[in-house]
Amino acid sequence: MTSLQGSLRDRQQPLIQQLANTIERTWQDYLDLSPYEIPADLGYIEHHLEGEKLVIENYCYQTPQFRKLHLELAQVGNGLDILHCVMFPKNEYPLPLFGCDIVGAKGQISAAIVDLSPIRADRSLPATYHLQLSQLPHFEFTHPRELPVWGDIFSQHCIFIRPEGEREEEAFLELVQQIIKIHCSIAIQTQPVTSRNEQMLIQAGQQNYCSRQRENDKTRRILEKSFGSEWTDRYMSTMLFDCAA
Repeated sequence: MTSLQGSLRDRQQPLIQQLANTIERTWQDYLDLSPYEIPADLGYIEHHLEGEKLVIENYCYQTPQFRKLHLELAQVGNGLDILHCVMFPKNEYPLPLFGCDIVGAKGQISAAIVDLSPIRADRSLPATYHLQLSQLPHFEFTHPRELPVWGDIFSQHCIFIRPEGEREEEAFLELVQQIIKIHCSIAIQTQPVTSRNEQMLIQAGQQNYCSRQRENDKTRRILEKSFGSEWTDRYMSTMLFDCAA
């Protein structure tokens, strides 16, 4: 596998660098990765936003269990760093969606979120996930953040915070690493479903997740300022939150 490390990562805030490395290393350790074809114009993107340089780098892979593993790194000028990651299971695998986002502004992390989002209609996680997530060490973050109005897609284990200081950043990094390990371990032991009805329910759950995520006005506004609404719609529906047929 080609390393995910790129020039942009080296310029981003330390927590984002460390998290990107952790995601990469865990994927490599647990999963059988193969390339995922990214549209030619969406792998590396360079533009300008209000006079500042905007750079986006996308890395995507697939495995027997996951149709798409997506890691996006972005930077606007010297003031805004972003990491975005989603692991999309194939329709044959009744797995939640791992998602993680970090936003850093002016040297500080302003938002960090991680979750295994359920796809079931009752919004519950499989018992194996619930048990293992419940056994993770509890850390009391000082600045929890409120989920957006479309945040009903997230599980009860979702962590959304503004980390305060190095200790909380390290705790968040450790938490993400443990959650990815749990997810990968369960995924590789999960048998695919063969019922078309079950596959359609999995697909419907993923479609709901993607459609709700595309309601994120903050992401849309940043992209539209640089690229316009048509390009933004394509990027959000093709790159960030696409759904398998």
